[in-house]
Amino acid sequence: MTLYYTMCFGLLMSEIGLFGAIIAPMPFAMRKRMMHFLSENPIVAKIQYALKITFIFVAVLFIDALQRMVRIAQEGAAAKAKVEMADVRAETTYAARRFYAQRNLYLTGATLFLSLILSRVFYILLDFINVQEEYNTLQAKTAKGSGVVGENEELRKRVKELEGQVKTYQAADRDFETLKKQADQQASEYNRLADEHIKATGAFSNKKAD
Repeated sequence: MTLYYTMCFGLLMSEIGLFGAIIAPMPFAMRKRMMHFLSENPIVAKIQYALKITFIFVAVLFIDALQRMVRIAQEGAAAKAKVEMADVRAETTYAARRFYAQRNLYLTGATLFLSLILSRVFYILLDFINVQEEYNTLQAKTAKGSGVVGENEELRKRVKELEGQVKTYQAADRDFETLKKQADQQASEYNRLADEHIKATGAFSNKKAD
């Protein structure tokens, strides 16, 4: 296998390893740190840019391998159409060429296909993590709001209790004012009767003296 196909095979193995690491079961906090590192780290961004250029060359290799396989298939069909005696060495060479062409086609095709799947899964997981973070934030705000609502309910109950106490005190104050008025009236009546009694007693004493 030539150097560029060897590099393509190494790239395919790296994609398989990264894909397995991304979809492996792990705690949410660990997955979040890993995804944020892969999406925000500047070194990883440079590596991704280099890989995009590499995938362009892999696509060129895929097209070349496809053309070779088509050409070899056409040569095989033309050889079968001939009535000449079959040559074992020629058939062996043809089988080897066809095997290498198919291997290169499958290798480059699998690398390109897995790169598309890996990119799609990566962004789906990243969106999922962002949505989960927004959900956790909203849930925390809702819980905080529920706590405030609970405090407001307690304050309302306390206000109602205080209003009841105020009404009780107001009723007691009204009763006190009523009793005070009654006491004042009774005192006034007593003073009036006392004055009348004094006047009557004084008048009787004056008549007796006469």
